[in-house]
Amino acid sequence: YAATLEDLKRRVRDARFTAQRRVNTELILLYQSIGQTLLERTESEAWGSGVITQLANDLRAEFPEMKGFSPSNLKYMRLFARGWPDSAAIGQQPAGQLPWGHLMLLLDKLELRGWQ
Repeated sequence: YAATLEDLKRRVRDARFTAQRRVNTELILLYQSIGQTLLERTESEAWGSGVITQLANDLRAEFPEMKGFSPSNLKYMRLFARGWPDSAAIGQQPAGQLPWGHLMLLLDKLELRGWQ
């Protein structure tokens, strides 16, 4: 019994970890996609911080259960898209396996910071 219980607990832990990584990767892809849109609009339509703030407010109103739609986080998404323009490479790279908070810390260290 004890060995079976330990095996089942290990399987549950493994499955939970795998699910968390998959959710994280999907969020990173979503954030890169949002950032890419913001990057394109900022460059083509000269969007400023006022538009970013309005988008943040509207997204938070539409998705109150989700965190991560602050104006500063949207700017991080835009910066992330500039640093990783190829979303296809994200899941294959360590960036797709890092939590968003860790990616923001890395982005703060990059020279891309001026592109916010």
